Amino acid sequence: MRKPTSYTQTWAGRRSNDLPASCIWKMRWSPHVNAIYTYGSTISMASLQAVTRWLACAVSGLAIALPAVAQYPSKPIRFVAPIPPGGGPDIIGRLVASKLFEGSGQQVIVENRVGGNGIVAGEFVVRAPADGYTLLLGMDSLLTINPHLYRKMPFDPLKDLTPVASLVSNGFFLALHPQVAAKTLAEFIELAKKAQPPLQYASGGNGSQHHLTMERLKARAGFEMVHVPYKGGSPATTATVAGEVSAMMSGTSTAQQIRAGKLRAIAYTGRSRSGILPDVPTIAEMFPGFEMTQWYAILGPVGMPEPVLLQLRAEIAKVLRHPDIVERLKAAGGVEPWITTPAEFSAAIRADFEKNAELAQDIGIRID
Repeated sequence: MRKPTSYTQTWAGRRSNDLPASCIWKMRWSPHVNAIYTYGSTISMASLQAVTRWLACAVSGLAIALPAVAQYPSKPIRFVAPIPPGGGPDIIGRLVASKLFEGSGQQVIVENRVGGNGIVAGEFVVRAPADGYTLLLGMDSLLTINPHLYRKMPFDPLKDLTPVASLVSNGFFLALHPQVAAKTLAEFIELAKKAQPPLQYASGGNGSQHHLTMERLKARAGFEMVHVPYKGGSPATTATVAGEVSAMMSGTSTAQQIRAGKLRAIAYTGRSRSGILPDVPTIAEMFPGFEMTQWYAILGPVGMPEPVLLQLRAEIAKVLRHPDIVERLKAAGGVEPWITTPAEFSAAIRADFEKNAELAQDIGIRID
């Protein structure tokens, strides 16, 4: 006699607990069940009922999911920023937010959650529902630097965050307080080598791109400085303008202070000179191959619906191509939109991750 066989099947939606309880069913074969015959094949009534129930569950699951996606966005969207208000990423995020889903009747709100080189904001987004309403205004340092600095993180940035869309990319200016007696990179290096006590430089925090970029220059040029970390690029800029420290690697958002004479830019870390301050030479002109840039992007929790991802990517690209936004980005910090495909963005993340792993090891930077 044939042995009874049990089958258990649950509809594999992204969130099966959102489905009706009847969508979890169990079928047991029995020689006593009735059967029907179709084109010479035997199908048990139990099997037919099971398939019918499975189809009903699939349809009910789609009925639950599709209206929510079709109506996106149906409520305000949050961009969670890991830096204080006024910093470069915050400014860029607010510009993008001002145009995103314009006409939909829904706002995009920027919320600042500072701490841990972006870990506080990142963890908040990782734990949020994967519905497209809580997104991270992320910096490259969270994904490509932090994993090399922290032995333990509350989440894995490369596995627990979804790259939604790249926003902008730019280099840094080596900016000095006006009273520092150096007007070129060569003069600054010579001054730093002789200074007693050593000169101090500000950064947006331990392990930030500002920090690693200056450390890379120190190693390449052979001079020493004392690192003074602040909670974000904006406080670091304020400290440098006030003369609390001698220098910093500043984002292009400091172009206004540089033009006003509050800071003196003597070098740029990009591959080529910046379009907003073309008279400032690159570090690569003195040290060939030297290049350090940073990028900002929108990221979300793992498991976001594909239609929401596609809609976000399309809308963000549309915003970044808008002439008004392009001009305002230039005015705010001379940054240019960085529009990529998902494959290009993922490749850039991986390349920066590997580059920063080598840099962190060479410099010997660890936070815990």
